[in-house]
Amino acid sequence: MATVSLTALDDDTVRSMSIGAVFSDFGGKVNSVDFHRKDDLLVTSSEDDSVRLFDIASAKLLKTTFHKKHGTDRICFSHHPSSVICSSRYNLDTSGESLRYLSLYDNRCLRYFKGHKERVVSLCMSPINDSFMSGSLDHSVRIWDLRVNACQGILRLRGRPTVAYDQQGLVFAVAMEGGAIKLFDSRSYDKGPFDTFLVGGDTAEVCDIKFSNDGKSMLLTTTSNSIYVLDAYVGEKRCGFSMEPSPNTTIEATFTPDGQYVVSGSGDGTLHAWNINTRNEVAYWNSHVGITSCLKWAPRRAMFVAASTVLTFWIPDNSKSHSVDTEATVQPDHAQ
Repeated sequence: MATVSLTALDDDTVRSMSIGAVFSDFGGKVNSVDFHRKDDLLVTSSEDDSVRLFDIASAKLLKTTFHKKHGTDRICFSHHPSSVICSSRYNLDTSGESLRYLSLYDNRCLRYFKGHKERVVSLCMSPINDSFMSGSLDHSVRIWDLRVNACQGILRLRGRPTVAYDQQGLVFAVAMEGGAIKLFDSRSYDKGPFDTFLVGGDTAEVCDIKFSNDGKSMLLTTTSNSIYVLDAYVGEKRCGFSMEPSPNTTIEATFTPDGQYVVSGSGDGTLHAWNINTRNEVAYWNSHVGITSCLKWAPRRAMFVAASTVLTFWIPDNSKSHSVDTEATVQPDHAQ
């Protein structure tokens, strides 16, 4: 699979995206995926208790490790290309070892982080230092430092918390009950939020937040499969899209690195792409893997991955630059 370096994306390039590689040997649903910020690496966690490391330039599986005692749920890279932070699925109420700092190089646990009493549903690493954040169904957000075991800060809130750093690491967002998004200065979060946005008219819980690379936009995905793009400075809704419901699976949406497009899964097993500036749907595809629970665009390549129980790598196919996938369902009107 030849991957393409990221140049300025346009509608035709996005429309031409098609599957370049497939990995189907997972023993269950893929729970989480993450790209390294600087290296051509992808890490996945899945219900078969595995962590898998892929080279995205060659679409090769480099390593698989299994973690039967704790299981694997949310996952993200640290700054080092062979170490990750992974949340646990098992024994949370007894061991309290909700998060682990893992070395994939020699399959060692470098540190346990105890605190959360229920499942971690959101996890993100600061882009500028050793801080990371986790949001749990125990209604808390915890702030950690990779170098020490103890929690560095805690925010208690209502509802399912979702967390994200902006790409400069200066601001983080926390979503909570009722569609409220609170913004904190990451250097002085103890002073409370400096701004609060409300996603007007939608009280579904936010299950995913992403900032665009330029920090100007914020992408929200809700548990009711609605997708919103907000102005990250004033909270104004730039556009919104409603996807087909998926009662037992939360879908994921992703920005392209230039922040001009959004790609999302849907409850009917299709994938969709929109141009944010025109608000037009520019592409839709059959995902070929059912409902996509994980979807992320690579930071530095014209490439995204989509996963359910199967992991697929999507890259531009120049021969399809002016066509769409004929296996896709009839194009619905998703714009709100």
